Amino acid sequence: MTDITIDAGVKTPRHGKGRLWRGAVLPVALLAAWAVVPRLLPTPHPLLVPLDEVLAAPFIDESGREIWASLAQTLLRYAGGFALGASAGLALGLLVGASALADRLVSPSFNAVRQIALFAWIPLLTAWFGNGEASKIVFIALSAFFPVALNTHDGLRTIAKGYMEVAAVLKLSPRRRVLKLLLPGALPSILIGLQIGLITAWLGTVGGEYMIGIGRGLGIFIAEARGQFRMDLVLLGVIFLALIGFLANLGFRRLSEPLIQWQGTKP
Repeated sequence: MTDITIDAGVKTPRHGKGRLWRGAVLPVALLAAWAVVPRLLPTPHPLLVPLDEVLAAPFIDESGREIWASLAQTLLRYAGGFALGASAGLALGLLVGASALADRLVSPSFNAVRQIALFAWIPLLTAWFGNGEASKIVFIALSAFFPVALNTHDGLRTIAKGYMEVAAVLKLSPRRRVLKLLLPGALPSILIGLQIGLITAWLGTVGGEYMIGIGRGLGIFIAEARGQFRMDLVLLGVIFLALIGFLANLGFRRLSEPLIQWQGTKP
């Protein structure tokens, strides 16, 4: 009799496959133009490498085959940094969203720190942690931390006060209050924060690799290809960047749909 569960509302319809196919029209058209136009030029242009050469590079080119190991390292780094940052952001968001005292103590500092441009952290992180793996992981974690923490806090603030009053009357334990009231009530906002964090963490992963430039990773692969003026490898890296970012976002949307069906709202 003491359970409180926030109703997730009515189920919203899924997007049809037609929308996905319509969204693919422009990319496919651009790829088709990319495949044809360079072959029509009277002389090859070093900045406009034919699409078939770019796509063949990771299989037939010695330098191009390096992208597979670089991609694997980047994905591991991305997953670890996102998990760390999202967990910390969720914990802080729950703390300041559930406690008025914590909100007053922490929110001013949090709001000040989050105004710092993301890439402005790199000199400080490299000074603290060096140019190795630790700096990259912490930078990725920061990329995910802020949107998750902010959206979790905002989601908790939208829970009706009546629910909080009922939880107080029933004397729910802190654990049951979090599991039965706070998390279900803030879930739409939390999922939005996680989706944004997933995107910013991916940008932070490749950007951090590119800026720090030590070790192995997709960002480092692109930086080295640029230094060698291998535009086919640069373009190959850009294709992988777009593809992985798209698949990560699409996969999160598909996985999060069963968790909640909020009236008119989806992450």
